[in-house]
Amino acid sequence: MNARHAMADARGFAFESTLGKIARVLTGQYGVAVVFSPDGPRVEPGRIVIPDYALDGGVERDVLIGYLDLLVARAKHASLAQLDALPRGVTASLAQVIDDRRVCGQLLDEYPGARWFIGKLRLHAAERARQRWPKLRWRDRLAWLVERALWDEQADASEASHSLLAALHAAHDILVQARASRSSAQSIEAAQALVARVRALSAGDVNTMSFTAGPVEDIETDTAASSAPFDDAALNHDNTANDNAPSPPSAMSSDSQAENAVGMAQTLAGAQHPSTDSHDAASARPGFARPQLSIPLATEFDEIADLTGQGDSAAWRALRAQARADTAPLKDKLERALSADERIRWRREQERGELDRTALARLATSPGYRTPFRTQRPSKGRDVAVTLLIDRSGSMAGRKIELARLCASALCDALTQLSFDCEVLGYCSLESAPMQQLYERQRADGADLRRYNRFVERLDLKVYKRFGATDMSGIAAIDCGYENPDGEALAWAAARLADHPAGRRILMVLSDGYPSTGDGDPQVLRSDLRERVAAIGKRGIELVGIGVLTDAVEDFYPHNVVVSRLAQLPSTVFSVLSSMLLVR
Repeated sequence: MNARHAMADARGFAFESTLGKIARVLTGQYGVAVVFSPDGPRVEPGRIVIPDYALDGGVERDVLIGYLDLLVARAKHASLAQLDALPRGVTASLAQVIDDRRVCGQLLDEYPGARWFIGKLRLHAAERARQRWPKLRWRDRLAWLVERALWDEQADASEASHSLLAALHAAHDILVQARASRSSAQSIEAAQALVARVRALSAGDVNTMSFTAGPVEDIETDTAASSAPFDDAALNHDNTANDNAPSPPSAMSSDSQAENAVGMAQTLAGAQHPSTDSHDAASARPGFARPQLSIPLATEFDEIADLTGQGDSAAWRALRAQARADTAPLKDKLERALSADERIRWRREQERGELDRTALARLATSPGYRTPFRTQRPSKGRDVAVTLLIDRSGSMAGRKIELARLCASALCDALTQLSFDCEVLGYCSLESAPMQQLYERQRADGADLRRYNRFVERLDLKVYKRFGATDMSGIAAIDCGYENPDGEALAWAAARLADHPAGRRILMVLSDGYPSTGDGDPQVLRSDLRERVAAIGKRGIELVGIGVLTDAVEDFYPHNVVVSRLAQLPSTVFSVLSSMLLVR
């Protein structure tokens, strides 16, 4: 197995070298580098980032060369600053679509041989669009059909609908303008005009007899079966006007990000408002204000156990071996991407190292000059602390907790090897006899208990691997308990993370459902979790919810990922974290 991975890595590096040579030829720039990264594709000064790939059944190499051609065309012929200045949303997506068609046309005029690879890229984009079509928003479908029209491609029968065809028909003159674009500024103008025309069509301000969409799918639909406004603000995940609207996950799969590169205009998660009846039960209490946080009757009975280094060593070694077998290729790709992403500083006037071209003149004019070299020194780029918080409720028992254990092993082992500091925590709640007695005494004394929402259960918090520890055997002791008061546990984990010195802090939460306790109002628990998530985000901690066979995380965490197949849990979590680590 290790030999096969080594051969795959060797072929991968050779392919990267080949792409680098192609990029230098096409751009005419000697120092251009080509790297693969999960958060590609993108163009940076002196560097082209291609979507990550797999040699054994992933994207064809011709498609990856097509990506390279597209990104080279952007680097040579597009005004990246103007496009990047646009706020995220449908206008930016359409502007990229229009400008990509323009710059590719210029590249094909210069290098006709690139037509084959661009064609492969177009076929790949069409196949991905076909696979994801049922899940795309109406506006994403429109952006794809605009892209089809600009490339003179025939839309499939499944892609045509009355509303989409009506929008294209109403914007025909703008599409002609888009095809004639000669600059990024003109592409942006065409995109803005197209968005304005479609909005006017949706509002009924344009006189057209062809707009005959049915009630299920029209200009206002957010997906094929749900309604939401066609609005840039709803597409812009950086929009802070709506604090309760979850934003899209930054850790997309390589394929999803790749679709963005060819103008698929994926806007992923849209604005979703939490349920307005979240606190109905609490607000129904007469004379009592609707609570936002779940307050425990007492915290003196809560227990925190540090199990760092106290697990079974043999079980840990077995876990680590299995984790490495599952995620070693992902770790190697992350290592390569991180190495390429490290910012480099040069130390000049050295007696040995790489020849400094700026010192050549002095070397020629000064016979005694002996320090014409320079050495490179990577700046500190891995000052990141990562916490993995695991839901240990009873519903996680069985295969779920086994894979959560494996996931924690994979992450900690890889992060430690890559010089990142990490911590693994777990939480649940258990019935407490002393707390039950306190509750009964308070009731007997006639105390007002309406402000509380945890009466007889104590928190059972575990530290399986603390920051700075090298012995990770405690991860093998991850087990299940009873209930899961997510909000309180999240606040505890965030406080530990905030106290740890680091340039960046990332908190990942594995959960398989909604917060719950045996003695609390579930609506208050949900309100509590939303409030805690919002507060943690304001502290600068990057928070992501991982749903284990559940989409409940979408209701609470702006950055969320749903794992629908248990076997994919370790690799999915690792991919999400990799994407976050590569974002500066």
